[in-house]
Amino acid sequence: VTEFLGFILLTIGFLSDGLTVPDSIYQGIFHSISAFCNAGFSTYDTSLIGTNPLIKYTVSLLIVLGGLGYFVIYEIMEKYSHKRKFSLHSKIVIITTLLLIIAGSIFLYIFENGNLSLTDSIFQSITTRTAGFNSTDLNKLSYASYFVLTSLMFIGASPGSTGGGIKTTTFFIMIYSIISILKGDANIVIYKRSIPKSYILKSYATAFIYFLTISIGVILLLQNHDFKFEEVLFEAISAMGTVGLSLGITPNLSVLGKIVIILLMFIGRLGPASFAMATIIKEKKILFKYPRGDIY
Repeated sequence: VTEFLGFILLTIGFLSDGLTVPDSIYQGIFHSISAFCNAGFSTYDTSLIGTNPLIKYTVSLLIVLGGLGYFVIYEIMEKYSHKRKFSLHSKIVIITTLLLIIAGSIFLYIFENGNLSLTDSIFQSITTRTAGFNSTDLNKLSYASYFVLTSLMFIGASPGSTGGGIKTTTFFIMIYSIISILKGDANIVIYKRSIPKSYILKSYATAFIYFLTISIGVILLLQNHDFKFEEVLFEAISAMGTVGLSLGITPNLSVLGKIVIILLMFIGRLGPASFAMATIIKEKKILFKYPRGDIY
């Protein structure tokens, strides 16, 4: 249903851009599926640069819905059909998603100092976390904007979605736990729900493994190429987050470089923590506990 409604709006948008009816229908179907699945593929060499606002906002909405995760979408449907309340998971996902979109849009608009329209700022803030479409030439952005984009790609989409990254829930729990620690709270409580310490530790472990994997990828890419550090970092995080954005260095990568990118995409799609658990870490049964030790 979501993709069909997106197809209708996109078809209208492509018709407005001067395409024929058959071409508009084809482009509408292709981009609707690509956006909702967070694939980021476009039939245009320049992605969505120069398309009208209706296309950009429709694609943005499809990306957001696809990046929320199936569990959240199901709860949204249940809320309006059976008047049920959102779970803690859905509340965290929706709030974090909205905050990231708003913050990313504002920072991009400010850092580009008027060179990026508000529509393109919103579009890039949304698509960078999960999909990989672009509505502007990324090579013309400032270093500050690169930092915003790489941060959004690192965070990524939500659990159960088609996107990558450390996930919005992981990011939220990390930030919230830091704030709680600074406030001196003994327990992490969100919306009157206590968060188990195992969840918090898992969040930090996931982020660390993610960071470590990207670092190894960046080192391997820098060793065999003469690209700038920011280009390699952008490429590695984009691959790990299964985003698909690039500053144009992908075709010039060596065979080893392309293998590194492939491995980053593969690990990023599975999830670094899941990959480590499946290939390296073996679960052990705890038969006893050691006495507590204090560290100052």
